Amino acid sequence: MYIHQLDKWPDFQWEKEKVSRLLLGVRYRQGKLIGRMEGMGFNLQAEATLQTLTLDVLKSSEIEGEILNPDQVRSSIAQRLGMNIAGLIPADRHVEGVVEMMLDATQHYDKPLTDDRLFGWHAALFPAGRSSIFKIVVGAWRINDKKDPMQVVSGPAGRETVHFQAPDSELVGSEMQKFLDWFNSNIDLDPILKAAVAHLWFVTIHPFADGNGRIARAITDMQLARADQTSQRFYSMSAQIRNERKTYYDMLENTQKGTLDITEWLMWFVNCLDRALSATDETLAKVIRRAKLWEDLKTYSLNDRQQKILNALIDGFEGKLTSTKWAKMTKASQDTASRDIQDLIEKGILVKEDAGGRSTSYALNIENV
Repeated sequence: MYIHQLDKWPDFQWEKEKVSRLLLGVRYRQGKLIGRMEGMGFNLQAEATLQTLTLDVLKSSEIEGEILNPDQVRSSIAQRLGMNIAGLIPADRHVEGVVEMMLDATQHYDKPLTDDRLFGWHAALFPAGRSSIFKIVVGAWRINDKKDPMQVVSGPAGRETVHFQAPDSELVGSEMQKFLDWFNSNIDLDPILKAAVAHLWFVTIHPFADGNGRIARAITDMQLARADQTSQRFYSMSAQIRNERKTYYDMLENTQKGTLDITEWLMWFVNCLDRALSATDETLAKVIRRAKLWEDLKTYSLNDRQQKILNALIDGFEGKLTSTKWAKMTKASQDTASRDIQDLIEKGILVKEDAGGRSTSYALNIENV
């Protein structure tokens, strides 16, 4: 039996004192982070939000096994936020759709969550109009026969393990109405706990044939934005869930097969959020390094290709930077890449590393930058 089949569903219960003790520490860390960012100035806040939202979109899709192009995601978010950054590139329709959903959730967190809004998010995830997996029309609640229930399974065909079975499709409309009425109400519940309950409740209803996990995480981010009372995002819950993916799925399965006492789920969620807040130090360090770099370089005239590669270097370029990699990353010819690199060497921004010949590589001149 699953929790949605219990008589008192969805009357969730938990050990309030046990959960409240955890919340105190997270609330303190959350307030400290927001206060720190407010003291950094508008440009740094905007850059931190761009970094965080990019990470959120990438990792939420990655949890489902879908790898998006980071440059496309970053460019799409920057353009939609009206940010003028270097190296903007076109994004494909699918990336634009995922970004559209996430930005609507976080930038308009104070607007009610409605079925039409959720249908819009679902349609944005599948811009072709159909799910490639389930071959059904999107932007509507799922419809499936009782003989073919909505299940979360794993394993080879014929020997699948059923982790969860959702409510019958004929119940989805009424179940979602209860959920939306609760989500939009001003109940006496800590907003972080409300995010945790909302996530569990939504994925348990499983109202769509595909995309439920990504939409659940968008709802979570929307509620966390309400908790922070700001559309600026400085930490990524999805990135932390990606790091704890197996535990995340195990916690969902155990909770959905358990009782309506969801203490363990809430404690895991709050601890996961705490770890997400701790991990944001790395993101902020990149933002500060990037800001310092461009403050030092603002007197130079640099083209878009040069700005793109310099951003990559400051963010932690993997491996060695060569002219071949430059040409590939910027979609330029080898000659153009060599001219770009030589120009930066003459300006004292790049230096040639020791190894020469065909293995010649380049790095930031840390003495000047």
